[in-house]
Amino acid sequence: MQERLDFYKASPAAIKAMLGVEERIGKSAIEKSLAHLVRLRASQINGCAFCVDMHTTDARKGGETDRRLATVVTWRETPFFTDRERAALEWTEAVTLVSHGHVPDAVWEIVRPHFSDEELVDLTLLISAINAWNRFAISFRKMPA
Repeated sequence: MQERLDFYKASPAAIKAMLGVEERIGKSAIEKSLAHLVRLRASQINGCAFCVDMHTTDARKGGETDRRLATVVTWRETPFFTDRERAALEWTEAVTLVSHGHVPDAVWEIVRPHFSDEELVDLTLLISAINAWNRFAISFRKMPA
């Protein structure tokens, strides 16, 4: 596959806006290790090769284990994730696949006990941002280096 265009160069103002969102996410109470898992899971769902590669690499640099990274895609069937991480991954899937079920009440009941109000907003911002980045990368065929 050939990259269609470099969206960073094509619209620096759009990327600046996206980076502003990322700056807020970086200041949130969502721990970096959890943010890596969320970004990876959303990118897997969306089929974004560039982002899966990038977030796997970033997570490893942040100390994440290969075993956990390899099983994010099957997180429900493994004992490797905490209850908070499981709740975040459940929320990530529901928000990413919002057209499939409008984030069901059952998912809300799972995530609610593990996050404060502010953390839930920040987690949802994180999920929304990675979904937007996935759409940029997929649409313009950004390739892993």
